[in-house]
Order: sequence, then C-alpha cells, then structure tokens
Amino acid sequence: MATPVHENVQKYYGSRLGTSEDLQTSASCALPSRPMSKSALAALKLVHPEVSKKYFGCGMVVPEKLTGCRILDLGSGSGRDCYILSKLVGKTGHVIGLDMTEELVLASQKYVTYHQEAFGFEEPNTVFLQGYMERLEEAGIQSNSVDVLVSNCVICLCPDKKAVLKEAYRVLKDGGEFYFSDMYANKVVPEHLKEDPVLWGEGMGGSLLWLDLIGLVQDIGFSAPRLVTSSNILVHNTELSRKTGDIKYASGTYRFFKLPKDAEMVPAIVTYKGTVPDYTDQLDFDSSHSFKRGVPFPVDAETAAILRSSRYSSDFCIQASENQETLRKPTPQHCHLDPFLLAESLGSCVRHCSKTQSQAGCGTAPPGGCQGAASTGHCGK
Repeated sequence: MATPVHENVQKYYGSRLGTSEDLQTSASCALPSRPMSKSALAALKLVHPEVSKKYFGCGMVVPEKLTGCRILDLGSGSGRDCYILSKLVGKTGHVIGLDMTEELVLASQKYVTYHQEAFGFEEPNTVFLQGYMERLEEAGIQSNSVDVLVSNCVICLCPDKKAVLKEAYRVLKDGGEFYFSDMYANKVVPEHLKEDPVLWGEGMGGSLLWLDLIGLVQDIGFSAPRLVTSSNILVHNTELSRKTGDIKYASGTYRFFKLPKDAEMVPAIVTYKGTVPDYTDQLDFDSSHSFKRGVPFPVDAETAAILRSSRYSSDFCIQASENQETLRKPTPQHCHLDPFLLAESLGSCVRHCSKTQSQAGCGTAPPGGCQGAASTGHCGK
C-alpha cells in the first residue's frame, strides 16, 4: 500500500538519516518535561548504544504500570523505546515493534538477543515486524489484542492519520491505552508545504494542528485526549525555517483510552493508594491530574470511567461524588490540552541545541527535564 509519501519517508529514514544528529529540528533532542521513572531510566541505560544512536523520536513514551502488558509500538524505528518497554513489561509481558522501513526493522532485530541477556530474561519478549500502521491486520495484529499502544513522533509522518487511529482503536482491548508523542503545529500547515519531501520527512509538513487531534480522537470513539507533557521544537535549518514562516512546532505527549461500551459514566471522588511502582507518593496522570497518595480527589465522569476500566483500577479507591452535575462533563475549554501553552509554563526544554554542535543535555536544560512551574490545569492563566 506504499504511497509516494510512504516511499519518501522510507528513503528519508532508511538511507538519508544515519543518526539523530542528521535531523534538522530539535525534536529528538527534546528532554522530557517531567523526569523519567527510576525503572525507565535504568532500562534506558541498558539499551545498546547503536540503538540509541538512531533514535528519531520527539518524546518519551513510557507510561506507568506496565508489568505483564502486551504493548505495540507504531513506527518503532531503531527499537529504542521497544527495548525500554520490554524491560518494564518483564518476562510475562510482550512488546511488538512495527515499522514500514526495512532498514530500521533489520537494525532493531539485530539486538533482540543482546537485550534479552542484558535484562536477564530466559526468552526474548520483543519482536519487530515490517508493516504499515494504517493496516495492522496485514501485519498480524488482531483485534482487541493489545493493552497499550505507543508511538513516538511517527503519526506526523503518516498521510492518513484517521486510519492509524481507527486501527489503534480496533487492536486495543477494552480499557486499553494509546500513549504517544508527536509533533504539532500551532496553525494548519498549508498544502504546498505538505508536498515538500524534506519538510514531511522532518515531521513538519505532516504535523496536525493540535486542536484537530481532539475531535479526530473522539470521533473514532476514544476518551478525550489528555496532555501529559510538551516541549517546544526549534528548527535549526534556516531554509526550512524560511519555508514554514511563522508556523511554530511543539512535541506533545497525549494519552487516551478505549472505554468499554458499558462503562459507568459517573463523577467520583478517587483516592490513590500509592501502589503504582516508582510512584508511591504521587501519580501525575496528566498535566491536569496529579493524585497524591491517600488524598481524595474529585474527578469528572470520564476520568472516573478510565480509572475503573483501565490497568489502574486496583490502584484507586473510587466513590461516587455527591457533586454530580458540576463534574459530569469535562470542561468544554481545550486550552488545558494546548502543548504550546504547557511548554511555555514548563519552560522550553530546548533552549539551545544544534545537532551539529552539541548533544550534551541540549544546552542548559538539566538532566531529567526542565525546571519550571508545574501546570495547574487552568490554561496557563
């Protein structure tokens, strides 16, 4: 099903880009705006250097509580995220990496045994497949078979984003989650820019207006997207910057869930038990919901339904709220989902980072992420 766009992306990432330093933006240099968990950081340190060298992502797609999960990574590239996740799911879990570029699939497959031994597993728990994320069934991914879907700066490279999201909905189990980072634009990208092969290969030509993601996701049937973290993306190539003019780009990490058809939609008071590994005192679920252990927290009906039906169900005490009406629906405003506002409130993680000059921590951003005021969920005002 390869289209000219697919073929361009395959050439761009299969042969033109040798390492992440060859990218023309700071996307893969962006440090996470919140620290990685201890377990994820430990896993990252065990990833083979050649795998990390070909990392082209724009975020960190490692949600919490993954032991035993079956995970699918859309656009797995060199396999860096897959190998981190394979350590976190453990020997009872399974990770599938899918990419359409043969060179990247072959490169990631080379290190399956290496990571199995590094993680101390008796058998490999990771496989890599070549295929298209718009046609997961052709790659053997069955309906209702995946607990968690991740993707790292790849959907912006796909010409049919709705097809990707529909396939994601199909393969996820009820209560399953799509947790992904991608590039977003602050305005609609003009059609003539989408025809530029370099702009598209860099993710700039195919970036969604961030607001368009919300309607697209909900039309398919997912819960409303939840913004987890974001970073500004800088364009280092002056020619590409000239072409895009005043369009700004940001990396945004969102999460949303496939709720069961019969999910109970009732507002609730939830109390976090402190049982998620690495998050015993506080679980930052998204930029608007931070649950402290033992502290009751009022949530809207959809948030309560997510916590009841997802892998987090045993980590919360959930009681119906007396204040039913005010919490029945999420706020109609979407500014709390704006990655540009959140990046501004957190402080840009990419203050200065030219891939041809420096890789050391991306300028002055501290290890583990940026310093800055935490988001309070009220639109940065």
